[in-house]
Amino acid sequence: MATGPASGGYVDDELLQKLGSLSTQALVDGLWVMGWPNAQINGSRPIAENMSVCGRAVTLNFVPARPDIMQDKPPGGESPEYEAFELCGPNEVLVMSSVGPWESVGGDIKFLRLMQRKLNGLVTDGSVRDTDEIIGYGFGCFAHSTTACQGPAAMQPWECNGVINCGGIVVRPGDAIVGDQDGVVVVPAKVAEKVYDIAHGREEIEDIVKEELSKNPGPPGKYYPFMSGKIKVESPLGQLLASKGITPENSNQFEGTANW
Repeated sequence: MATGPASGGYVDDELLQKLGSLSTQALVDGLWVMGWPNAQINGSRPIAENMSVCGRAVTLNFVPARPDIMQDKPPGGESPEYEAFELCGPNEVLVMSSVGPWESVGGDIKFLRLMQRKLNGLVTDGSVRDTDEIIGYGFGCFAHSTTACQGPAAMQPWECNGVINCGGIVVRPGDAIVGDQDGVVVVPAKVAEKVYDIAHGREEIEDIVKEELSKNPGPPGKYYPFMSGKIKVESPLGQLLASKGITPENSNQFEGTANW
């Protein structure tokens, strides 16, 4: 059967750390500047305050329950979900594609193993149960909601580390997954370095603009918003950046310097 490769590349630990230092807004903006489609997993929210995730995606796809699916799925410890669990570690985020927002992808006893694996985080477009226990496990958990219901009656885990649809967003194994209080963003592995370069540059500029407006209050429109790769040197923003040592010679945010 013809199919493309599941993974689109590899994001090393150093780049992961750099991506995790940025806000999800900056990463979304970086992808937008490059012309990529929306990359935020819609509806996936942290189940507790101050949770975050940053890691390479390990993917798990659920399919609707059907008698033959339940019979043919590898049993017990050989189930695709436990295969996925064993691939997880401190630099991985398990991304679970549910069949619906209110269906449970797991809870206390299953996710105990993820704590033992020192998982960085879990992301799903479905729900989780045993919320207090999961919070106590210490890894970031982002879900549509929480529930008391079990999931097996509605769906079954079917494939580990394939290309999945999570919250309307494509996730490939190895993609960088970054989540904060605003949500979860999927950074495609193939362009992760470039996304970081653009997003980091944007955050630097936004910090400078905020500092200037704090010192000299006035309408933000003098400097903001701006389009990466299209800032004019002679504009008020261009002049402000020049005063801080940011010029077309050392930044790709100016007109004629875009390298994407």
